[in-house]
Amino acid sequence: MQKLAELYRGKAKTVHTTEDPDLLILEFRNDTSALDGQRIEQLDRKGMVNNKFNYFIMNKLAAAGIPTQIVSLLSDNEVLVKKLDMVPVECVVRNRAAGSLVKRLGVEEGIELNPPLFDLFLKNDAMHDPMINESYCQTFGWVTPENLARMKQLTYQANEVLTKIFDDAGLILVDFKLEFGLFKGEVVLGDEFSPDGSRLWDKNTLNKMDKDRFRQSLGGVIEAYEEVAQRIGVKLD
Repeated sequence: MQKLAELYRGKAKTVHTTEDPDLLILEFRNDTSALDGQRIEQLDRKGMVNNKFNYFIMNKLAAAGIPTQIVSLLSDNEVLVKKLDMVPVECVVRNRAAGSLVKRLGVEEGIELNPPLFDLFLKNDAMHDPMINESYCQTFGWVTPENLARMKQLTYQANEVLTKIFDDAGLILVDFKLEFGLFKGEVVLGDEFSPDGSRLWDKNTLNKMDKDRFRQSLGGVIEAYEEVAQRIGVKLD
């Protein structure tokens, strides 16, 4: 499968068309951004790590019955995926308080959230991905109630699968975001799951092992990503 035209260029990934109208090539770049793209740096190996991390996780989710867009791994930084009609709404699950939740509510970072919180955000960089709810989705037609219910169900299902994977590796899955799209009418998990879009803490030290290391200038970003990958069984070589 060969890349043809560049279809979309995001903050850290580029999407290319192929000779098959139903398939795309997702290229993971070394770009790392924060503050809605105001701060961008190149981190060596990041594209490779996130590509293989995402491929591993998506296959674990698919094995658990969650439909994903992944087709096959093409190279260190490229993966073949189904072309989805993406829903402009992100689903977020929070198992512990961190990030914007702490700032918004003033709660203590790290407290357990039982049951986990489920949030929705509109994908709109210019508006800084504002928080929304199900009523907004229906009124503005971003996603049907039936498809949104399916997205919510799959997100909670993914949380159960992923929490165990990371717990077994000595890690806490603090929170994460998922994006979905439609493929021939079916709700399918798309985009990526990596330390870029999740928070992962070491169970013993509570060290941050995710993109917060970049956001907070803690250093050792790729080293942390690679350690998480190796702990859960991702083959990076």
